[in-house]
Amino acid sequence: MSQQPAPDVTARLPVTEPVTESMSPATPGTHQVTQQTPDPGPGDPPLVTIVLPCFNEQEHVIEEVERICAAMDASGLSYELLVIDDASTDATLPLLEEALPSFPHMRLMPFRRNGGSGTARRIGTMDARGEIVVWTDADMTYPNERIPELVSMLVDDPTYDQVVGARTSEEGSHKLLRVPAKWVIRKIAERLSNSSIPDLNSGLRAFRRSVSLPYLRLLPPGFSCVTTITLAFLSNQHDIKYVPIDYAKRSGTSKFHFVKDAYRYILQVLRMVMYFNPLKVLMPLALWLVGIGLAKAVYDLFAHFGRFAVNTVLIFITGMLIGALALLADLIVRSRSEV
Repeated sequence: MSQQPAPDVTARLPVTEPVTESMSPATPGTHQVTQQTPDPGPGDPPLVTIVLPCFNEQEHVIEEVERICAAMDASGLSYELLVIDDASTDATLPLLEEALPSFPHMRLMPFRRNGGSGTARRIGTMDARGEIVVWTDADMTYPNERIPELVSMLVDDPTYDQVVGARTSEEGSHKLLRVPAKWVIRKIAERLSNSSIPDLNSGLRAFRRSVSLPYLRLLPPGFSCVTTITLAFLSNQHDIKYVPIDYAKRSGTSKFHFVKDAYRYILQVLRMVMYFNPLKVLMPLALWLVGIGLAKAVYDLFAHFGRFAVNTVLIFITGMLIGALALLADLIVRSRSEV
C-alpha cells in the first residue's frame, strides 16, 4: 500500500504562533499520513474532521471505525476520519492499513513514537481539514453513533463553540476512587471558572477548529488534554453546550493510572486557571492570610502587651507577598496579545 508524506502541520498554524520544539516537547517526531482517496480540493474541504487516537486497540478498532463511518454516511455530512496510531505495539496499525480501501473517508496517521492522547489530538486538530473537529476514543466507551448529533448542534446554533457529551455514569477502572476524585476536581474547576461543568473530562466533544487554534499549544500530552480544552474555552467566554450521553464499559485494557492521572488533572485545572485568571487562584489565599495575620495582630496587642509574635508577622507578610504575586501574574496575563 502506497503512503504519501504527511502534510506540513505547521502550515495550518496562525502566523503569530510558530511551532517550535519547546512548544511541543512530546510531539512524536516525523510521521506519515496514508489516505485512500485524493485530498479534496482547496474549495471543497469536508465539514467535519473526526480525530480518533488509537493505542493498542487491535481487538475493536475496526468495529469502532465502522460505527463512526456508518453514522456519518447516514447523516449526509461531509467528513474525514483521521485515525492516529500512537505507535501501537500490537496489530492495530496493520489492521488499519488493511482496512483503508474499505473506508474512503478515512486517513491514517501513524506515529513513530508514542506521544500520548493529548499529542495525538493536538496534531490531529492542526492537520484537520474540517472546520468542525470531533474528539472521541476508540475503546467502544462513547456512543460515537451520536457524533452527527453533536455536529448538527454546532451547525444549527453558531452561538456555541463546543458541544460536549456529558456522561451520565462512570464505568472506568478504580470506580470507587475515580467518582469522588473527579467530583472534587470538577467542583474546583467550576469554582475557579465560574461555570457549571457537568463533565470536565469527557472524551467525546465537537468544537470549532478556528476557535481552538490559539489554545492547542496548551494541550498536555496525556488524558488531561480534554480538561484543558474545556477550561480554555470557558475561561475565554466561549459557550459550551453539554449533552447527556451513555458511557459503556471499556473494551481492552485501560491506560488510566489513578494516582498519577488524578494528580495531573488537579495540576492541569490549576495551571489553566492560572494561565487565564491567576487572581482566582492566588488572591483568595492571599486575603485569607492577610486577614488571619491582622486578627492575630489584634490578639497579640492584648495578649502580649503590644508585641507581635513572629508567626503573626510571617503570616501577614506571606499574604502580602502572595497578593503581590497575584497582581503581577494578572498583569502579565492581561498584557499577552492573544488574551
